[in-house]
Amino acid sequence: MHIADGYLSPVTVAVSYAVAVPLWVYGFKKLKEKLNEETLPVIGALAALSFVIMMFNVPVPGGTSGHAVGAALISILFGPWVGFVSVSLVLLIQSIVFGDGGISAWAVNSFAMGFVGSFVGYLMGLSHLTTLIVVLFSTLIAIILWTYFIKNFEATLIIYSDTLITALSAAAIVLLLWYVIKRRFM
Repeated sequence: MHIADGYLSPVTVAVSYAVAVPLWVYGFKKLKEKLNEETLPVIGALAALSFVIMMFNVPVPGGTSGHAVGAALISILFGPWVGFVSVSLVLLIQSIVFGDGGISAWAVNSFAMGFVGSFVGYLMGLSHLTTLIVVLFSTLIAIILWTYFIKNFEATLIIYSDTLITALSAAAIVLLLWYVIKRRFM
């Protein structure tokens, strides 16, 4: 489920964009490498599929709902960075056109659904399981990981929002994330 506008504190919004912008820049570079006359229509069709399947919400116990994203399928076929950028663009369109999520929460939603979903799907895709099993398991793992990360990240920012620790924590998260990505995927 998308995080709505106004739900996150301004500090969380600022830090989430500080984390997401470098990831989007690098993701667009990777997308540019993959684009050609053959891949563009397929990536566009998969992004459209992602858009459509996100519109079908399923009730989840606890008074909320969930939906499929499609990040795992895109990342298995074209790599995790293409999956991340594709899902991020889908989320941007949904937040602007349908108010599903919001502009202030776009970075967090993109990271939660696009980044985590794409990389978990890609890593699961490297296994020797069938594509259907990979997509199902990676969806489950991505949901668990993003929920844990976002909840703890938000709690940390709320507790230390008026101190230097917030800035240092955000910088450490960005650097650690960049180091892990660079070591594993570049």
